Amino acid sequence: MYFRKSIWYNLNGEVMKLLNTYTLEIKKSKFIGLYYEIETLNEIDEILSNLNKVHKKAKHIPYAYKLDNYIKKSDDKEPSGTAGMPILNIIEKNNLNNTLIVIIRYF
Repeated sequence: MYFRKSIWYNLNGEVMKLLNTYTLEIKKSKFIGLYYEIETLNEIDEILSNLNKVHKKAKHIPYAYKLDNYIKKSDDKEPSGTAGMPILNIIEKNNLNNTLIVIIRYF
C-alpha cells in the first residue's frame, strides 16, 4: 500500500492534478484508487480516456465525480450499485467538490 502526490499534464500541457493514489491487494484482485482535483467536464473525460488507455487489462474502472452541480457515477460493469454509488458517498460525506475518484480493478 502507498500514497503518492503528483501532477500530470494533458496533451495541451495543462495541469491535471492527481492528489493521491492508493493501492490495495485483496486475494487475487488489485485495486488502485485515484483522487483528482478537477475543474472542467472536459478534464474528466480526458482523465477517464487516458486511464482506459493506460489500464487496458483492467477488468473495471468505476468512478464518481462532483463538479459544482454536475454529479455522475459509474459502476463500469461491476454489479449495479456496488462501485459508483459507494465512491459518490465518499465524495458527499466529505463535502468534496471539484473531485473525481476512480478505482481501477485488476483480477
